[in-house]
Amino acid sequence: MIRDDRVQYRDGGDDATEHVSGCESTGTEHDSLIWAGRSNPAEYAAHMTDPDEESTNEWDTESYDEGHSFVFEYGEGVVDLLEPERGERILDLGCGTGHLTARISDSGANTVGLDASKAMISNARDSYPECEFVREDARDFSFDEPFDAVFSNAVLHWIPDQDAVLESVADALGPGGRFVAELGGAGNVAAIVDAVRIEAAERGYGVEGPWYFPSVGDYASKLELHGLETRYATLFDRPTKLENGTDGLADWLEMFGDSLLSPIPADERQSVISGVEDRLREDYLEDGTWTADYRRLRVVAAT
Repeated sequence: MIRDDRVQYRDGGDDATEHVSGCESTGTEHDSLIWAGRSNPAEYAAHMTDPDEESTNEWDTESYDEGHSFVFEYGEGVVDLLEPERGERILDLGCGTGHLTARISDSGANTVGLDASKAMISNARDSYPECEFVREDARDFSFDEPFDAVFSNAVLHWIPDQDAVLESVADALGPGGRFVAELGGAGNVAAIVDAVRIEAAERGYGVEGPWYFPSVGDYASKLELHGLETRYATLFDRPTKLENGTDGLADWLEMFGDSLLSPIPADERQSVISGVEDRLREDYLEDGTWTADYRRLRVVAAT
């Protein structure tokens, strides 16, 4: 249930907490469903959209979990915002490797993880066999029984067709249901994207960001178009330290930036990445660790 009827718009931030695992079995009629998903990385629509569409990002679940664990670790704060309760039925939309699905289930909620990536779902099922995971398209999914809440962390900004996603979310929620999500917000990784654009332009290539990073107002309006009333929304800076030391920025671009770098021929990409590092080193590399200029949007909406 929604615990506060006031609409809140603010700036703020939350720190990550430790990862907790564990899961309870759920039980819809969905098993290993026909899905629609490209093999893209975890913060992305890559793992959430149609397999017949061309895929640019290559997905490596082991590299994601070991080298980019900040994605699901920061998601702990979004779980706190969800406030899951025992007996609730909750959908984790874009569950990736299942860590947050398991974390939500620790509350006693009956949680279903949904993702379109074959690699992600396989990894999640291996790690949390007690949990239910299904493969479906975030833009077009349905279940026989409604959910009390739909949760999503670090996925939705990879899906340009937010209207289709939100229509499916609204359809999946029962009366009084809530939608709790975090995604990249307006200005997210702007320094990185700008540096890539400049380096690409110097070599004669045009680069466009593949992501959807809305403002509070833009997203609240879109939610309301689909019958979801915004109860809480905040856009905040969250500078994020990248793992793997001085290789952190290059690793981030290799993991999450294939779509961004796709107009650049493969034999020129390393040169572009080196140029990006040179442009950002003074402001974003300190004591051997890169920081990405993340900005996040968190929302709670209700039916």
